Amino acid sequence: MRQTAAAEPVPLASSLAVGELAWASVCAVGAAVRPDELQPPDPDQIAAAYRSDRHLLIDAVPPDVWSPLSRFWQTADGCVRTHGNYPHHAAALKRGLALPSDASVEQVSGRLATMTAAAACRDITAAGGLCAAVRREDPRYDAALRRRPLVETRRLADSPARSMPSDSRAAPLAGVRVLDLTRVIAGPVATRTLALAGADVLRLDPPELPEPPWQHLDTGHGKRSALLDAATEAPRLHRLLTDADVVVLGYRPAALRRLGLSPEVLAERHPHLVVAQLSAWPGEDSPRGFDSLVQAESGISWLESTDGSAPGALPAQALDHSAGYLLAAAIIDALRRRARSGGSRLVRTSLRRVAAELLGMPRGERPAVTAPYAVRTQQFDVAGHVVTTVAPAVRWPGSPEWFPPPRPWGEDRAEW
Repeated sequence: MRQTAAAEPVPLASSLAVGELAWASVCAVGAAVRPDELQPPDPDQIAAAYRSDRHLLIDAVPPDVWSPLSRFWQTADGCVRTHGNYPHHAAALKRGLALPSDASVEQVSGRLATMTAAAACRDITAAGGLCAAVRREDPRYDAALRRRPLVETRRLADSPARSMPSDSRAAPLAGVRVLDLTRVIAGPVATRTLALAGADVLRLDPPELPEPPWQHLDTGHGKRSALLDAATEAPRLHRLLTDADVVVLGYRPAALRRLGLSPEVLAERHPHLVVAQLSAWPGEDSPRGFDSLVQAESGISWLESTDGSAPGALPAQALDHSAGYLLAAAIIDALRRRARSGGSRLVRTSLRRVAAELLGMPRGERPAVTAPYAVRTQQFDVAGHVVTTVAPAVRWPGSPEWFPPPRPWGEDRAEW
């Protein structure tokens, strides 16, 4: 991953090269849009974008973005990290620990303290929850991951070339239709970036699993939001795919196969599609995961410890945001390839592959404090609420200064 160095460092305090990773990831989008005319972004705005959840305001109040069950825990032989921001994941965590649904944080802590980290991960995962052991880094494994492309791109099927529908400098993706089947941060950052470039993005969520409101408002800019269950409404989904140019997938590979939405099946049925896939871990058997869990498993949490005895975290959800920007850049490149030579293409990466990239970059000493940085924000009225979010970090010549507003979650029709 090589990009022009920033004139000023991106102020994300870490001994790891988080700022350099963020700079290169954001620059990748600008380079994909205008490879012949690069416009460097603002390092301060990149830092703000990577920490957007910390600048988000809803009716002038910062939302509480972490569940009490999303944290580190001490076990009998080490530490684990769990994720319980979604209610169904919090319920599964307690179920995996054989605790009642109304169990307190203290009860969860007490149960985990009696278990090994391996047993906790096994039982919680088996129940459908999310738990990762906090491990030390494995340089050999990371080096093996880095021998693979940071974002894999390959041709899946043949089809006639389709020209880019727009030559607008401000909106180079105008007329491109993107079906967004992602959640949380990485996938929504990718599709938000495509929407900024003018794409018509339709996000679909299962009706029974609402997105936390703050999360949707933080990354939902410029997209329409509709409800559709991919498991029970496959014909409607494939009708949408017939007229789409891009589909962005955030489901686990096993779930995609079960739903008949694996990249290979999609390319066979819709040989014009650019299929973009994000997962937490590499490989076809990737379990559920989030940025915080990948930091724990990859060794980043121990490297970010401030005292050597308690694990820490990166100054931002940098794996998520970087994966999102890198995937958006690869999608734009795949669309340009399709315009030249046709065909369906797969572009994919994982948070763990991005972590390996970060762990292979030059390191320095951890700054004592995070340097102050300027933040450009914008305000919207969304469903009667005043929402303040961070303005775009991505830049290309003629690019918009501001995001279009988010739509209310789930209130649009599932149609183009």
